[in-house]
Parts: sequence; structure tokens; C-alpha cells
Amino acid sequence: MHGSVTFALGMSELVMYHTFEVIALALLTGRTVSGLLCQPRLRRWVPRYEGTARPLISILVPARNEEENIARCVASLSQQDYPHLEIIVLDDHSTDATASLVRSLQLTDSRITLLSGKPLPEGWVGKNWACHQLSMAATGAWFLFTDADTWHEPSHVSRLLHAALMRNADLISSWPEQVMETWAEKAVVSLLPFIGTVGYPHALLSAIERLPIPIKERIPSWMSRFLGAANGQVLMLSRTAYQRIGGHEAVRNHLVEDIALGRAVAERLCEGMWWMNVDGRPFVHCRMYRDFRGVWEGFSKNIRAAFENHAIAFVVAGIVQILVLLLPFILAGTSLLRAGEVDTDALGECAWILLLRGAVTLGSGGSWLSVALHPFAWALALLIGLNSGLRSTFGRVSWKGREYRHDPSAGTKETPRN
Repeated sequence: MHGSVTFALGMSELVMYHTFEVIALALLTGRTVSGLLCQPRLRRWVPRYEGTARPLISILVPARNEEENIARCVASLSQQDYPHLEIIVLDDHSTDATASLVRSLQLTDSRITLLSGKPLPEGWVGKNWACHQLSMAATGAWFLFTDADTWHEPSHVSRLLHAALMRNADLISSWPEQVMETWAEKAVVSLLPFIGTVGYPHALLSAIERLPIPIKERIPSWMSRFLGAANGQVLMLSRTAYQRIGGHEAVRNHLVEDIALGRAVAERLCEGMWWMNVDGRPFVHCRMYRDFRGVWEGFSKNIRAAFENHAIAFVVAGIVQILVLLLPFILAGTSLLRAGEVDTDALGECAWILLLRGAVTLGSGGSWLSVALHPFAWALALLIGLNSGLRSTFGRVSWKGREYRHDPSAGTKETPRN
């Protein structure tokens, strides 16, 4: 039963909306199934290097006030089973015990190097400047950038390299298991596996990878660029590819440098470059944030910047999410409150959404609390997105004690202000 008119919607408008929602959820189901089936998973690649060269891998860790994380991260990197690597940590003007903790680890592993970051130049985002300095110090044939809040199982690095070599990938990014303890983490961070599984075109990339090279070379760079993405928590590139795309210097003023680097590789698909995003569970773990403030500030920094200069796409994405993933819950709730009868169409759509969320949680990870509180979790994420848009447009976004102002005339450029 539809009950009374909900939000001033007449019966015909409700029928039109429910038709739209069924079509949207059918498409979403297709994306969910294809994403779960086609997303590359790192567990498939068992390293085998017999008779092959083992290139030097430079593991590069930017760290700014990471005393809670850095020891676990570097210790796990030191325990990798891949034998030919160097570990370089850059202390980016930390005011805590980050540097001293790394120095203590140097006593147990001579492969660990600690650098002191230089002052942040005008026009650079802090992390990008740190990664640029790390790349200048690296001597490896491959660069593995990883965040200080990650920790790695012993076979992670060797599996990454093996997968990249087997798939001829210039860039490979491993998506960690997200470790969540507080309610805010479980509610919002758990949306990342769903967005990555459903939102990223894994099936399309799988099909493109199988195309003959002459056909790949005909794909326009502006089109392939939109398929590019990466996760800065674990991002590995060959030295040659890194230099070819201009490294972090080319994205020095971008707040989401990982996505920018992924797109830089993707737009060179016609030149023969390739990239991979793999499910890194259970070989790498990350705890992105530790409380509500961290979740709010971290995603406020990233969400709007991920859309670069496409403001209309940012707005449209928010509206579509409201219509498809939130409105059925609003309709079901208001129909019950106003008429005492639940809109059964909306209720069925709610169940459909929860089934999709559950399937992704089983297949790609996440918290069941986020599934149970789906409308609240998604509404909170949209509020963070709104905050991100407002800050980027009218104010500044802040992170790690630094502030950045969005420059709309430059599209992807953010200007740091210390």
C-alpha cells in the first residue's frame, strides 16, 4: 500500500519514481555482480621468480605525526619475504616521536633509511611534496608508495610485483582491508568497498585488457582517463612509468594524488600503458581514521577534489545517490508515519539495496553495522560530501595541520596555505 501522498507526490509521480528506482537498482545489481566477479584479487598471484631477475623495489613511506602507526608499518615492511628492497621513510616535519621510532627500527634493519623533509614549497600539497622527495632518493626499478597507517603481511610486496609483471601493468594499486573500530569508521569507511566494487568499471577494464593492441591504441586519451584510479594507501609504479607521467611533480597541487596518478597512466592507454586496482585483502591492512573528526576531515578533503574541475558531475552524483540509495527509505518511513501503512514498493527497494550492500560486504569487506544503518551511514557520507564541496568552493580544506584552498580557475589545483 502506498498510503497517503508522500512528500507531496501523487500516485502517478510515485509510480514514475518506483519505475525509475527498479531500473536503477537493476543496473546497480549488474554492476555489483560484475564488480565482484571481475575485480582482480591479489590472492590469485602466487609469486614465482625462479630463473627471473628480481628488480630492486623502493618502498617509500611519507610520515607526518604518525607515532601511533609508523612502527607497525615499517616493521611489517621489514619482514617482507621479497629480498631485494629498500625502505625509505620521510619525516615530514613531525612534532611527535615519528622520527625516533624509525631510528630505533634502523638498528634492526640496515635497509631502512630516514629522511628529513624539506620545507613545503609554494604550490605543493604536503603529501605530494613528501612523495616527490622520496622518489628522488629512491634507487629501485619499482617505487612502492604506502601510507604510514598501513601494515603488510610478509608476501604482500612480492605478490604485487608478480601481479604487475604478469599483467604488464605500469601501475598497480592494492586496496587494503579497512580496519574499523569506532562507529564513525564502521558507518562511513565501510562505504568504500561498495563504491569501489559498484562504481569502478572492473568488467569494462577486463574487456579492454583483452583487446588487441591496435584497438587499444585507438581509444582516445580523454576517454580512457576517466577509467583511471588508484589508492594512495598502496600504490606501486615502475620507475620508467613514474618518470613518464611526470611523477608527483605533475600532480603537485592535487589533493587526491592517487586518483590523479591513476588517471595520468590511464590517459596513456593509447601509448601502451596499463594499470591495475586489486583487492589486497588479506595481505595488507589499513586504519584510515580513528574517530569521527578524522572521518569528517579526511573525506572532506578528498571527495570534492576527486571530481577535479567537474562541479556538475559532483552535484549530479550526489543527487543520484539520494534518489537511488536514500529516497526509498524516506518513502517507506514517511508512509508508515503518515498513513500507518508502509509503501510496499519502497520497502521492497529498501530490501534490494540492503541485499546489494550485504553482498559487497561478504565479497569485498566492510562492516555489517554500516549495512544495518545504511540510510544513516549514506546520509552522513553525503553530508561530508556537501561539506567537502562547500569548503572547496568557499573556504579551505585542512589536513595534517595544513590548509589548502581550491582554485576553481585551475580545475584540479589546490594552493597550500601554511
